[in-house]
Amino acid sequence: MCTHMPPTGRRLAINRSRPNGLPGQDVGVILLVPANPLRPRHPDEHFAAEARAARAAGLDVAVVDHDALARGGDVRRAVASVSGSGVAVYRGWMLRSEHYAMLAEVLAERGVVLRTGGEQYRRAHELPGWYAALAPVTPPSVWTTGSERADFDRARAELGAGPAVLRDYSKSMKHYWDTAAFIPDIEDGAAAWSVARRFLELRDDDFVGGLVLRRFERFASTEVRTWWIDGVCVLIGAHPDSPNDSAPAEVDLAPVAPLISGLGLPFVTVDLALRADGVWRVIELGDGQVSDRPTTIEPRTMIEVLLARAR
Repeated sequence: MCTHMPPTGRRLAINRSRPNGLPGQDVGVILLVPANPLRPRHPDEHFAAEARAARAAGLDVAVVDHDALARGGDVRRAVASVSGSGVAVYRGWMLRSEHYAMLAEVLAERGVVLRTGGEQYRRAHELPGWYAALAPVTPPSVWTTGSERADFDRARAELGAGPAVLRDYSKSMKHYWDTAAFIPDIEDGAAAWSVARRFLELRDDDFVGGLVLRRFERFASTEVRTWWIDGVCVLIGAHPDSPNDSAPAEVDLAPVAPLISGLGLPFVTVDLALRADGVWRVIELGDGQVSDRPTTIEPRTMIEVLLARAR
């Protein structure tokens, strides 16, 4: 059963008998957040409230240079302000999987272990990493490796006739729905490629992996974002794109819960929507560290429920 409210009144820690830890020891979590580009010793304003909530809960907070990490540049300099040792959780802007792996490697050299390892991050962050496990509860999907027209046409043929939604391994351009996301008829090769070409223009250097075609399904609700730790749902809330839409009183997680648990991922979000026929469907799975928090979820709730365990 997924709860909307965190435990209160306790000092929070993570038990090191959990993944990445040692039996019988409790150590504090280090929260890593992006630095403010204009004030490099301070958290980015978007994550400042979570940083304050973490400090109030007794967690250590350190800033990292996200821009340097995103460039794949001097990673050691990017994490220079991280001190101490123990388990760390990143809450920040998206990173490419290869850049996150570099971050994990350099932090490990300093005695800091990211709770989500590099390969775990890739499986959560990129659709091909989680799709097979969730195929029964998510729209049918096919993808390419790269962005060549010939590979895209082969993927179109594999998905088959009907409407589709386009994205890459990590992100869609749904805010450009008519020009860079929705393909009314996948068999219309010229029109489909026009959408793909516009998508590639918008994604530019942020394009990840390949082109993904997902079968279009009609939904009767806005998206709901669910938050999971070690395969257990701990929080249900609105999606960041529609933060003022209340989460439905009943979200049927029974079909998806064992599949998410089976992925073995430590911290993920799963976005769901109610299909027109009344079935809950997975729209997206993402790494929880780089999933945005809707404004209607308090930072304290985020910290208490997601980043720590009661002693």
